[in-house]
Amino acid sequence: MQYFKTHDSFDKNDFEDEIFHNSDVKESFQKFDTAYRMDNEIELAESFAISQQAVKKQARVFKSVLKLDKNFHVYIHGNRELIEQGVEADGRKFYKLYFSEES
Repeated sequence: MQYFKTHDSFDKNDFEDEIFHNSDVKESFQKFDTAYRMDNEIELAESFAISQQAVKKQARVFKSVLKLDKNFHVYIHGNRELIEQGVEADGRKFYKLYFSEES
Protein backbone atom coordinates (compact mmCIF):
# COMPACT_ATOMS: atom_id res chain seq x y z
CA MET A 1 0.00 0.00 0.00
CA GLN A 2 2.89 2.34 0.83
CA TYR A 3 4.20 2.10 -2.74
CA PHE A 4 0.87 3.36 -4.12
CA LYS A 5 0.68 6.14 -1.54
CA THR A 6 4.14 7.49 -2.40
CA HIS A 7 4.17 7.24 -6.21
CA ASP A 8 2.25 9.09 -8.93
CA SER A 9 2.51 6.24 -11.41
CA PHE A 10 2.92 2.48 -11.30
CA ASP A 11 5.74 0.79 -13.16
CA LYS A 12 5.87 -2.99 -12.78
CA ASN A 13 9.67 -3.23 -12.88
CA ASP A 14 10.10 -0.37 -10.41
CA PHE A 15 7.44 -1.90 -8.15
CA GLU A 16 9.18 -5.29 -8.17
CA ASP A 17 12.58 -3.74 -7.41
CA GLU A 18 11.25 -1.58 -4.59
CA ILE A 19 8.91 -4.08 -2.92
CA PHE A 20 10.58 -7.45 -3.38
CA HIS A 21 14.06 -7.27 -1.89
CA ASN A 22 14.53 -11.04 -2.09
CA SER A 23 15.20 -12.26 -5.64
CA ASP A 24 13.30 -15.52 -4.99
CA VAL A 25 10.19 -13.60 -3.95
CA LYS A 26 10.53 -11.32 -6.97
CA GLU A 27 10.81 -14.33 -9.28
CA SER A 28 7.79 -15.96 -7.61
CA PHE A 29 5.75 -12.79 -8.16
CA GLN A 30 6.76 -12.71 -11.83
CA LYS A 31 5.72 -16.35 -12.28
CA PHE A 32 2.39 -15.65 -10.55
CA ASP A 33 1.85 -12.60 -12.79
CA THR A 34 2.52 -14.63 -15.95
CA ALA A 35 0.30 -17.51 -14.83
CA TYR A 36 -2.52 -15.15 -13.79
CA ARG A 37 -2.47 -13.40 -17.17
CA MET A 38 -2.53 -16.71 -19.03
CA ASP A 39 -5.20 -18.36 -16.82
CA ASN A 40 -7.52 -15.36 -17.08
CA GLU A 41 -6.65 -14.52 -20.68
CA ILE A 42 -6.10 -10.85 -19.91
CA GLU A 43 -3.35 -8.38 -20.63
CA LEU A 44 -2.47 -6.02 -17.81
CA ALA A 45 -0.68 -2.70 -18.29
CA GLU A 46 2.97 -2.64 -17.21
CA SER A 47 2.58 0.98 -16.11
CA PHE A 48 -0.27 3.38 -15.37
CA ALA A 49 -1.13 6.55 -13.44
CA ILE A 50 -2.06 5.98 -9.80
CA SER A 51 -5.32 7.53 -8.60
CA GLN A 52 -4.71 8.88 -5.09
CA GLN A 53 -8.47 8.91 -4.51
CA ALA A 54 -8.62 5.17 -5.24
CA VAL A 55 -5.59 4.56 -3.00
CA LYS A 56 -7.26 6.39 -0.09
CA LYS A 57 -10.48 4.46 -0.56
CA GLN A 58 -8.68 1.11 -0.71
CA ALA A 59 -6.46 1.95 2.28
CA ARG A 60 -9.57 2.21 4.46
CA VAL A 61 -10.56 -1.37 3.75
CA PHE A 62 -7.10 -2.86 3.26
CA LYS A 63 -6.89 -5.96 5.45
CA SER A 64 -10.05 -5.01 7.34
CA VAL A 65 -10.95 -8.71 7.54
CA LEU A 66 -8.36 -11.38 8.25
CA LYS A 67 -9.60 -14.72 6.93
CA LEU A 68 -7.60 -17.40 8.69
CA ASP A 69 -7.95 -21.00 7.56
CA LYS A 70 -11.64 -21.85 7.23
CA ASN A 71 -12.80 -21.20 10.76
CA PHE A 72 -11.65 -17.70 11.76
CA HIS A 73 -12.63 -14.25 10.50
CA VAL A 74 -11.13 -11.34 12.44
CA TYR A 75 -12.66 -7.93 11.71
CA ILE A 76 -10.31 -4.98 12.16
CA HIS A 77 -11.65 -1.48 12.75
CA GLY A 78 -8.92 0.81 13.98
CA ASN A 79 -5.20 0.94 14.55
CA ARG A 80 -3.54 -1.87 12.62
CA GLU A 81 -0.27 -1.14 14.42
CA LEU A 82 -1.76 -3.02 17.39
CA ILE A 83 -1.56 -6.26 15.40
CA GLU A 84 1.64 -8.24 15.17
CA GLN A 85 2.16 -11.06 12.69
CA GLY A 86 4.71 -13.83 13.13
CA VAL A 87 5.73 -17.42 12.55
CA GLU A 88 6.44 -20.01 15.23
CA ALA A 89 9.61 -22.15 15.09
CA ASP A 90 7.48 -25.09 13.90
CA GLY A 91 6.14 -23.05 10.95
CA ARG A 92 2.69 -22.19 12.35
CA LYS A 93 1.67 -18.60 11.66
CA PHE A 94 0.13 -16.31 14.27
CA TYR A 95 -1.29 -12.85 14.91
CA LYS A 96 -0.83 -11.10 18.24
CA LEU A 97 -3.49 -8.49 19.14
CA TYR A 98 -2.81 -5.69 21.62
CA PHE A 99 -5.67 -3.83 23.35
CA SER A 100 -6.34 -1.66 26.42
CA GLU A 101 -9.66 -3.12 27.52
CA GLU A 102 -12.16 -5.72 26.37
CA SER A 103 -15.61 -4.44 25.52
